[in-house]
Amino acid sequence: MFIGHFGLGFGAKALASGTSLGTLLLAAQFLDLLWPSLLLLGVEQVRIDPGATRVTPLDFAQYPVSHSLAAVLVWALGLALVHFSMRRARRGAIVVGLLVVSHWLLDALVHRADLPLYPGGPLIGLGLWSSLPATLVLELPIFALGLWLYTRATRTLDATGRWSLWSLVACLAAIYIANLFGPPPPSVAAIAWAGQLQWILVAWGYWIDRHRAPV
Repeated sequence: MFIGHFGLGFGAKALASGTSLGTLLLAAQFLDLLWPSLLLLGVEQVRIDPGATRVTPLDFAQYPVSHSLAAVLVWALGLALVHFSMRRARRGAIVVGLLVVSHWLLDALVHRADLPLYPGGPLIGLGLWSSLPATLVLELPIFALGLWLYTRATRTLDATGRWSLWSLVACLAAIYIANLFGPPPPSVAAIAWAGQLQWILVAWGYWIDRHRAPV
């Protein structure tokens, strides 16, 4: 799952109009923003296994800190509290927390049974990644609906507010296509460092929202 998470981040603007798109994207993608650093630190592990699933060549061997449900609930509460302490926006904080949890729920639909309920606990995953059509049928409508909700919930303040949004959409689409049809990554280190680049997408969201206003 990739653009589906971003789709929920976009769509959440309709529920929390005062929360920046950058914050919403950060919350929706937070687990995958945390995971690359944990890989580099050796805390979590992934293996490159071409053919592991139809959609991704990655075998998620161990990631209890970033992707166990128990840890995710802690991260969600933590981010919600941080947001509330900074913005004093109860609705925004709730939406931020729910977005963090939504990441795990969407992952549970597409991953193989590799998502732990708690560190060392039972593994969850419905395995939609075994089918490319099933993955696309799930993920593309989520992204399209979320983008539509965002455009309905905001208006452009200037030309930058228009082209910055659609350039981000194009960038996300290009990354998604490359992930689906490109070659396997050359190394775990390459995965981790490429994952760090997602912070650029979060910053892009903050930039977009400075040039758009809630309707």
